[in-house]
Amino acid sequence: MTRLVLDGLSKTYGETAAVRDLSFTAEPGRVTGFLGPNGAGKSTTLRMLLGLVRPDCGSATIDGRAYADLTRPSNTVGAVVDLAGAHPGMTGHRHLRVAAALGGHDPGRIDEVLEQTELTGAAHRRTGTWSTGMRQRLALATALLGDPDALVLDEPTNGLDPAGVHWLRQLLRRRADAGRTVLISSHQLSEVEHSVDDVVVIRGGNAVWSGSVDELRASHGTVEEAFLALTVATGTSR
Repeated sequence: MTRLVLDGLSKTYGETAAVRDLSFTAEPGRVTGFLGPNGAGKSTTLRMLLGLVRPDCGSATIDGRAYADLTRPSNTVGAVVDLAGAHPGMTGHRHLRVAAALGGHDPGRIDEVLEQTELTGAAHRRTGTWSTGMRQRLALATALLGDPDALVLDEPTNGLDPAGVHWLRQLLRRRADAGRTVLISSHQLSEVEHSVDDVVVIRGGNAVWSGSVDELRASHGTVEEAFLALTVATGTSR
């Protein structure tokens, strides 16, 4: 099973330290919540893990290798870091056909991921007519094409209605229960409390907490209370 390991990651933009000596591990069979205020360095961290940003120092590995060194990366880790992937003039089905061809995935997976993400009925509509929540589901469907062992999701509940959030929670739990690895960043604290097994909290690019959600509750009460206590001196890096 796939383990995500971040070891001493740092990244500076000009005079702004976005991430500072950050280390944590997302374990197989667990949903890890990556929390922090806006500008704390969450997105920069996930982009370093996925090889989209080069760290100044430290390492980020997926099953012991950098993302760039994975033989078939989208079969190992599926990622959603933004919603910009689908052209508004393209149907959802066509978008997935292109993504499957680029990733070398079985085109038979297209109907499977459309069903998993409950997009079958909209698959042949142009994505420019879709809601934000539907495009969020399409981004997740794209990440699932390779049936990856790990998922890395940046704010995956954005645009989802309460039913969609509940659906996502169940999907991520099923994957974790099957021994797969899930790492999600989120600002939906009440949802995180019911969705994750482990929590990493960062502030100003530094880790200020890492442990199980049960340990977090035991020391601080609710996840929301813990978040406020740990991030009161909010950083401004991004």
